[in-house]
Amino acid sequence: MLFLAFAGTITAASAHPHVYVVASSELVYAPDGSLTGVRHAWKFDDMFSTYALQGIESKTKGVYTREELAGLAQTNVESLKEFGFFTFAKTDGKKQRFLDPVDYYLEQKDGALVLHFTMPFKTPFKTRQLALEIYDPSFFVDFSLEKTDPIRLVGAPASCAVAIERPRDGAPAAQKLGEENFADGGENANFGAMFANKITVNCP
Repeated sequence: MLFLAFAGTITAASAHPHVYVVASSELVYAPDGSLTGVRHAWKFDDMFSTYALQGIESKTKGVYTREELAGLAQTNVESLKEFGFFTFAKTDGKKQRFLDPVDYYLEQKDGALVLHFTMPFKTPFKTRQLALEIYDPSFFVDFSLEKTDPIRLVGAPASCAVAIERPRDGAPAAQKLGEENFADGGENANFGAMFANKITVNCP
């Protein structure tokens, strides 16, 4: 799988994180005010984008269309599934489940890859408060939110408002830890939770 294959190219002495993503997201509401899903746009760093594009043919050298990237988009989505798509939602302390992503595709923007995909909630719901977190527990992937307008509400009731808590940079702390500390079951296996992007949506 793509992320694991990329991990195999990194030496054991390298520090976490290895992939950097700049994210923006939309929370999608139905006309009755129920929350139906989360629509992501994740821009990957140049190094990962270059690695991911290796071996992919294009009609124009160095320029890739959405159709030419379709197979890679599917590989991305499939590789992210076992990690819960790094997206965690709760209402009243209860986890909300997602269905498999739909409407996914990759685009090349300013030389970097941007993955677009929508995660429908298993059951649409209404809530006064939603807590959404975007992060990689293992901190292999470092997520940051776009500086401007990173979280948008689509079709939400007029009274709904968004609050965002951005994490501090966790890379310096991660550099002090060896790869073995991030292995499955390691004491720092959930290190990335310390640097989660926390989004709260209040609908009074």
